[in-house]
Formats: sequence, C-alpha cells, structure tokens
Amino acid sequence: MSRRPRDLSLCPDSCRPSRRTLLQVLSAAACSSVFAGGLPAFGAFTDAAWASFRSGPDQRGVARGTLAANPQLRWEFRSPDGWVAAVAIVDDHVFAPALAGRLHCLDRRTGAEVWNYRSIDDPDPKKFAPGFKAAPLVTDSAVYIGDEDGVLHALARDSGKLLWKFTTDAEIAGCVAPWKNHLLLASHDSFLYCITQDGKEVWKFQTNDRINCSPAIADKYTFVAGCDEHLRVIDLESGKEFRDMPLESFLIASPALVGDLLYVGTHTGLIVCVDWRKGEFVWKYEGPRKMPFHASAVVTDELVIVGCHDKHLHAVERATGKPAWTFSTRAKIECSAAAIDGRCFVGSGDGNLYGIETKTGKEIWKFNAGKDITAGIAIGESCLVVGEDQQNGRLLCFS
Repeated sequence: MSRRPRDLSLCPDSCRPSRRTLLQVLSAAACSSVFAGGLPAFGAFTDAAWASFRSGPDQRGVARGTLAANPQLRWEFRSPDGWVAAVAIVDDHVFAPALAGRLHCLDRRTGAEVWNYRSIDDPDPKKFAPGFKAAPLVTDSAVYIGDEDGVLHALARDSGKLLWKFTTDAEIAGCVAPWKNHLLLASHDSFLYCITQDGKEVWKFQTNDRINCSPAIADKYTFVAGCDEHLRVIDLESGKEFRDMPLESFLIASPALVGDLLYVGTHTGLIVCVDWRKGEFVWKYEGPRKMPFHASAVVTDELVIVGCHDKHLHAVERATGKPAWTFSTRAKIECSAAAIDGRCFVGSGDGNLYGIETKTGKEIWKFNAGKDITAGIAIGESCLVVGEDQQNGRLLCFS
C-alpha cells in the first residue's frame, strides 16, 4: 500500500517545507551516551554509545570512542519506504526507525534482525502504519520513539514488546529527552510534555505553533523552538517559561548547547549563537547565498559545522561566527552531520557520504550510495550508520 504523500505541508504559509523535509533533520533527541544530567534511574552506557540523535543532552553531535580511518561498508538493511530518521547505537545493537512504520533492532556486527516493532497492532501488511521519522531514545531497559500520528511508544529494549503508549494530538518529529526520572516530549500539537517513566503526564507547556526541534537540556532548563519563530527556555522543575526570545525565523533544526550559549541554523539562512540566559544574540553568520539551514549543527571546541540548502557544509568559528571553511557537494544538505576524532561525516542529496577533516575542510573519505542521504548520521560503538531516503532504501553500516 502506498504511503501518504510526502509533500504534506506542516507549517503555516510562512514556513511550509514538505513533510519529508521537515522530518529529515528533526529526528532529534537529547540524551547522553552516559546520560549526564539525564535519567540515572534508567542506567548508563559507555562513552562509545550513541543512544539518540545528537548523542547527548547538549546535542552537539560529537561522538566518543573510535571509528576506522577508512570506514568500510559492513552490512545493509532495506526498508520499503527508506529512512529519514537517525538510528541509535548501543552495545551490540542498532535501533533503526523506518518510514514504513517499523522500529528494527539489528545486530550491530552483522545487520541481522533481532526484533522489530510495528506502530500499529494489526497483522495486515497492507494497512497503513504511521512512520517513524524521529530517532529513538535508548536506555538500559527501554526504547522510546514517537510516530507521525503523535503516539509515543515505550518498548522493552530486549524484546521490543510494548510497555505503554502516550498520545499527543499531532505528529512527533523528534525523540524524547531524559531528565531525572522524567521524559520530555515535543509535538506538532504545539505542546512540550513532561511525562513519567510509565507514561503519565506531569505537566505540559504550550507554544504558539508546531514544535520542530527536540528539546536540549542544560542544568534544569530545556530549549524548544519551531514554527512560532521563538526560542523558549523552560524551567523543568516548574514547567514554566524562563525566557521567550524571538528568533525572527522558524527552525527545523535542533539546538546545540555549550554552557550558556546555544547554536542553531535557521530557515532564513543564518547560523546563530544565542546567550540563552540573557536572551541575546552573540553573533550571526550568513553564507554567500542566503538559503535554509535545516540540519542540526555539529559543535566542536573550535567550530560550528552545519549543512545548508546551498549545497555546502559551512564551518564557522565557535567564538566569533567568522567563516572558517566551506565544503561543496552537488545537492542540498539536510543531513545532520556527526563528528569524531577530528573528522566530520555528512550525507548529501547528491547520494554521497563524505568524510571531512574538521581542521581544514578537506575531503578525506567518500562513499557513493546513489540515493539521497538526509537522515542524521549516528556514530557509536566504532560504527557509522545512516539510511537512504528512497523507496527500498538501505540502512548502511560502516566500521
């Protein structure tokens, strides 16, 4: 059965990317490989894990551990509608959300399926199943993932059996984020939800429009933005707004944090650095062609690196916002890159995966997949995993 049209408008007239475009980068989550400041009750992982979209509550997209100097393709796994979400990589398993409405748990070394979970409890393969377009959050015992019909599914990590569901009124475009013994969930119904480990609502906060980003976390605060063109800082203890800062643009990307500074690319073609405590812009970067940034940023100690619709990966100095280098591809970049050990990896709409030296912006590795790569990249447990955004698209694992 064919899927719903992928050009469904999700934002008001002033921000109308297609459904496919909106989701490619938003598989966002804020959880840590060691869940620092996250969910101690749920356990911890080694530094080598990538337990959600951006690998940590600061959402900087920087992996720990190791990755081969010349990564080789080890296995592939196909899904009928392809992949627009980033995977999670924890211990011996890859947790891969498919647009066809299944979450697959795969053996990290071989790609063999361990279990799969369908978003609907119906054995009829022709019945439409809401797709998974957000990355999963993986803890020591559970996996949490939202679907395009607005349902958050909590699953047993070892078996994929359903534990509980929590329903919102619209699509869930990003993954949940862990905070203490609670989970944070953003929805296109305009609400940020705080729920318990067993799926009970603690509080919810309403914005003026769809929330596109996944909530990053610093101390007791979380950060949400979307189609209402505001950055909102929410006090997690009270569920009340600490700060509301106009951004002058809606966001597709999820923010990255370093202390009191927040970094994100905007739909209007800027990369911005914001002091979230003061509610002030520190700097703004505009590329040679003012085109949208829909990818989430990699933030290293020196650089902010973001893919753009102008077909370039842009690197700017973290302290000043001054340009450091650009890397050219042959199509727009909506893939959220990931960095490890002085290298940055990104996919492009030109069907290529690129490895780039972060110091110089020079290409040091390349793989031609032949199909669009728009899902976010995950690097964990010495593997790089990313999916193709096409019918019968492959999930690719390199090590």
